[in-house]
Amino acid sequence: MRFYIAFDDTDTLDCGRGTGKLARWFTEELPRECITWGVVRQQLLHAPGIPMTSHNSSLCCVVDAPDASYRQLFIEQGPKHIARHFFEGSDPGFCVAGETDPGMDELIAFGIKCTHTKVTQAEAMEAARHIHLSGHGGSNDGIIGAAAAVGLTHFGESGRLVEYRDIRTLPTLITAEELRRRGISPVSVNRHAEFIPGNHTIDTQDSLRPHLNGKRLIVPLLATGNTSWKTIDERKAYSEE
Repeated sequence: MRFYIAFDDTDTLDCGRGTGKLARWFTEELPRECITWGVVRQQLLHAPGIPMTSHNSSLCCVVDAPDASYRQLFIEQGPKHIARHFFEGSDPGFCVAGETDPGMDELIAFGIKCTHTKVTQAEAMEAARHIHLSGHGGSNDGIIGAAAAVGLTHFGESGRLVEYRDIRTLPTLITAEELRRRGISPVSVNRHAEFIPGNHTIDTQDSLRPHLNGKRLIVPLLATGNTSWKTIDERKAYSEE
């Protein structure tokens, strides 16, 4: 059974690590029979008046377990994991849901809302009323991002994979065929949206992070030559107005 296990607001600006690392560390502590499909970073609304450490993102671990009985293990293990790594000044939230749980449609709608509107803890709790959602310190504001991360990741139309198979150990240059072999589709974002042949070379810029789109993994690429491509490295600039 597939589970979505999310964390948010577990860090501070000077703590030396982000929620991404905490989520990845959590998957390393799972029972051997549980398989981590990936860890997805979801970007939520970045705007004045919204409390955030830096970028207002949250992380969701996608885990395949032998059966539904593992739900309780995850619910118990998550808060213990947060407590071990807790930093004063953080406001951790934690969410666990199975892919067939009732109420997932409400959680998807809530997650989408979080990408463009400021929401409240009460709205998060209402959206997750059929799903485990809990706060573990500070203001507990992290429940908002944790709930949103589960909904958005289950929906499968947004997010960036920060952990997936061997993406962190791939060489700088890799072929399109090698990406497809890993279940990742290279996608041209040039005007003509051309197909990228298997023997074409891709410069990962030492940071290959596939996107979740249409419930499949893609890597948006820009052409740098007739048979060469590179990943997109520009970041969105946020206005403080």
